[in-house]
Amino acid sequence: MHLDRYISKSRILDIQSNTFEGALMELLQTCPLQNKQEVLKGLVEQEATMTSYLGNGVLLPHMRIQMNRPYVFAIGRCRLGLKNGGDTHDEVRLIFLILASENEDSYLNVLASLARIFQNEKLLEEVIASETLDIFKQRVVIAFGGDTALIDSKGNRFNQQLLRAAIKIAKQGKCDSIFVFADTFSGAVDCGPALKDFKTILVTQRATEVSVSGKHYIVPVRLFSHNRLSQLRSAIVICLTHGILSPDERLCCLGGIPHSNQFDSVVVIEVEKEMQSVFNNPKDILPDGVKPEVLERLLAIATELAVEGREGRPVGCLFVLGDVQRLKPFIKPLVLNPFYGYKAEERNVLNPFMDETIKEFSSIDGAFVIGGDGLLESAGSMIYASDMKQHLPSGLGTRHATALGISMAVDCVAITVSASTGQVTLFRRGQMLPLI
Repeated sequence: MHLDRYISKSRILDIQSNTFEGALMELLQTCPLQNKQEVLKGLVEQEATMTSYLGNGVLLPHMRIQMNRPYVFAIGRCRLGLKNGGDTHDEVRLIFLILASENEDSYLNVLASLARIFQNEKLLEEVIASETLDIFKQRVVIAFGGDTALIDSKGNRFNQQLLRAAIKIAKQGKCDSIFVFADTFSGAVDCGPALKDFKTILVTQRATEVSVSGKHYIVPVRLFSHNRLSQLRSAIVICLTHGILSPDERLCCLGGIPHSNQFDSVVVIEVEKEMQSVFNNPKDILPDGVKPEVLERLLAIATELAVEGREGRPVGCLFVLGDVQRLKPFIKPLVLNPFYGYKAEERNVLNPFMDETIKEFSSIDGAFVIGGDGLLESAGSMIYASDMKQHLPSGLGTRHATALGISMAVDCVAITVSASTGQVTLFRRGQMLPLI
């Protein structure tokens, strides 16, 4: 989904009010709605129940309402912060209001795409620091329209030489695709003319979603690890689940240190060997009914737990993703289910407001059980699959043994985060794939 189709410059403004309710009303005044007061009341009540603050100075108030159009976006810049009741939110600098139709199925995907953009602190700083309102509007459209950079052929001489070398290696090595780590460059990257003879895949944290333009693909990787192999493997997993790559392809990968504006390495990868045959059957990449974006989201959360952790230390946890009905015979609760009784949208991993909740509950012993649509079934669950024949490398404990066992017993994917090393590992049909 391209978010820019729902962004109108007439609904982008500098907010004058310094209260939460006043700011919302200014945004609602720009929206084509009849029941503005009713919507305002609902948003204020929802904020009192659960904050819409995402961090990095961003508020993301959102609500489903009855309307004919699928979405209405309104965006406001706050220069002085906000007051909400007795609380003062001096850190709030941007409010992104989302109103969605009651029948719109892509609601959670939109929230997840926006949350990915809001993770980019540098981009947000550039948008919020715009000198004038017109510049602010222009930068908002570019940022939230997914106008991700495509390698400047007019770059320095060394970049041009390495790019030509990569093309030559790709041709002689009979590579099917060229991977480009777009975050190597701070600005725009136009790889179209230079790599027109290849399927080109741009890997970046700046994109909101997987997108296609001819033979060129943009793949978002929301990771905090600077390990290039980790980023590469995660990008390959995403490409496989979206059908962009097949296991028998050979890739030529071109990249450098993020924001260095300098290529420094060319690597040739055979997908099947790199992925250790975990995805050796194109029809068996994901369990039945599992959405690619759900796996992508869980990998991102697991990586954050490994890299950021809690109090500077990795948090050990286990995620099991698959058909909940098939998993139930192997699940026993260790604690009262913290997700029981909540609405489906409120406990879906695609909802960005679930990130912190998952991270807090990750300290509970046991596993998270997630359905293929992203619905969090339970936390603190004991997984019982001990009768599976397991062969684990030395040094891995019960969490990894459980993940391996359940991936053999049921058609599912298991993801572990090691509490001792921070390693993120994906398990599928008894095979393990270290990602960090």
